[in-house]
Amino acid sequence: MENSLDSKVHCLILGSGPAGYTAALYAARANLKPVLYQGIQPGGQLTITTEVENYPGYPDGIQGPEMMVEFEKQAARMGADIRFGLATKVDFSQTPFKVWIDDEKLIESDSVIIATGASAKWLGLESEQRLNGYGVSACAVCDGFFFRGKEVAIVGGGDTAAEEALYLSKLSSTVHMLVRRDHMRASKVMQERVQKTTNIKIYWNSEADEILGGSRVEALRIKNHFTGILETISVSGFFVAIGHEPNSAIFKGWIEMDESGYIKTVPGRTQTNIEGIFAAGDVQDKIYRQAVTAAGSGCMAALDAERYLSAKGFA
Repeated sequence: MENSLDSKVHCLILGSGPAGYTAALYAARANLKPVLYQGIQPGGQLTITTEVENYPGYPDGIQGPEMMVEFEKQAARMGADIRFGLATKVDFSQTPFKVWIDDEKLIESDSVIIATGASAKWLGLESEQRLNGYGVSACAVCDGFFFRGKEVAIVGGGDTAAEEALYLSKLSSTVHMLVRRDHMRASKVMQERVQKTTNIKIYWNSEADEILGGSRVEALRIKNHFTGILETISVSGFFVAIGHEPNSAIFKGWIEMDESGYIKTVPGRTQTNIEGIFAAGDVQDKIYRQAVTAAGSGCMAALDAERYLSAKGFA
């Protein structure tokens, strides 16, 4: 690995979703001269989302990729240095903190904002990826509105799946819920709510065999584990609710995380267990996971970083 120092900065931001770009915007306005590395998916999860209708300021809605381009442009206009590259290794043992980009470029920084996000877990079907954004979604709160009055399917058996099925039941005519086992992993109270909801139909011991449709989701083929019987139902939307995985692997051993890998922060703030390192967005938020909450925490991280750097005499 090449260890020659590429640059020394005051504020390094890792990740380029709403949290990262908002942090860059605020840090730039505070004259911290932030450097942001976009990561493996510039723009984050919103780049695989089509219509976004629940972000304030867009009364007619906006395409996810277009919104992220606007976020990037605004941060750049304020002076943020936005670069391509993926953080692959860190050394947070002392300041300045060390971060390697693409295994070869070494950046040293007085502060670091981690905004690397989280990735939805998928089933691995070809049709799932082909129709992603065209009826396939991993966020009922984000996309459920588009299926008002229509039949949809959701796969998952945990609390997230139960919560999203209940949310969809208020919008859609019927929610077909696929559970791989003969019982749900969700808490008892959530199970009871789901089973009492008349327009949620549960398919036990079942999985998605194939999502059917040309340019959009039109139907779902379901397979029962025990009988092997295939059943096809007509649906307009298919929601995957088998969990998310925070993009935090390279920080293990340095940053405190919960059992799922979400970064722990001081309640009400973005400070991690290491002074000078902050976390924002979905990498530390497993509850809300919305663009607007991610942007809000990005703002908080930049303000926290500004106060830290000022107190230390770095900025």
